[in-house]
Amino acid sequence: MVATVSDLSQLRQKIDAIDLAIIKLLGERMQVCREVAEVKAGSATAVIQPQRVREVLTVRRQWAIDSNVDPDFTEQLFRILLAETHRIEIAEERDERAPSKTAETSGSTLRSALDTVACRIDHVVVAVANLDAAMDFLTSLGFKTTRTQDPAIIAADAGGVTVVLVGPGDPGVDAHLAAHGSGVQHIAIEVLNAGFVQQALAEAQVPLLTNVIVDADGHEQVFTVLDPSTGVQLGFISRTGHRVPISGQNVRALFRALAK
Repeated sequence: MVATVSDLSQLRQKIDAIDLAIIKLLGERMQVCREVAEVKAGSATAVIQPQRVREVLTVRRQWAIDSNVDPDFTEQLFRILLAETHRIEIAEERDERAPSKTAETSGSTLRSALDTVACRIDHVVVAVANLDAAMDFLTSLGFKTTRTQDPAIIAADAGGVTVVLVGPGDPGVDAHLAAHGSGVQHIAIEVLNAGFVQQALAEAQVPLLTNVIVDADGHEQVFTVLDPSTGVQLGFISRTGHRVPISGQNVRALFRALAK
């Protein structure tokens, strides 16, 4: 039976019930994590155990595949959970009382349009004068570097962090390097809907470089102009296709738009 608009309220109630169950399970998980922290503290066991982290991520990815859930999305969720686990283990050793968090401080007040739909920093694009040297630097930090179909554009990944390196050789990139030197070209923020963000920014009279750009992989992006007061340019990205990395062609198109 196909759900209709009249079923929407009931379906939302089901989602609310599932979300409440998830939060209760998170509470149970965090309590077990506190117990683990006590055991570690009493046995001088290291807080971070890399092999266990790798095992958790690998197994959860397989569970996601078996349940027809995107494993990259699942890994992001569990990386956040593991970071929270680490925070709890360390915080339990501190003497000061934890600050109370009321409904007012946790988001019951009116949210701005961006605060409503922003999720996280998706990636950072860095223009570099020497691509090989930049690759060597990120590799030394532990990033995995991968050449895109554009040989002058490199994706560097470590966990849920992505840095995109763009080397010289294209007029748009060369113009940017001549004006600004090597450094961050823009920060891309993942949002629920890029079109909604575009409309909200236009209403706020924020200067935009582009309308919403949709690539072949289903990435929707809209870019602001470079802000002279901060030197920051922002991109807002949402995904309507499969969860795949940003392509070199996608990044190259932005630099060519800047050069016009």
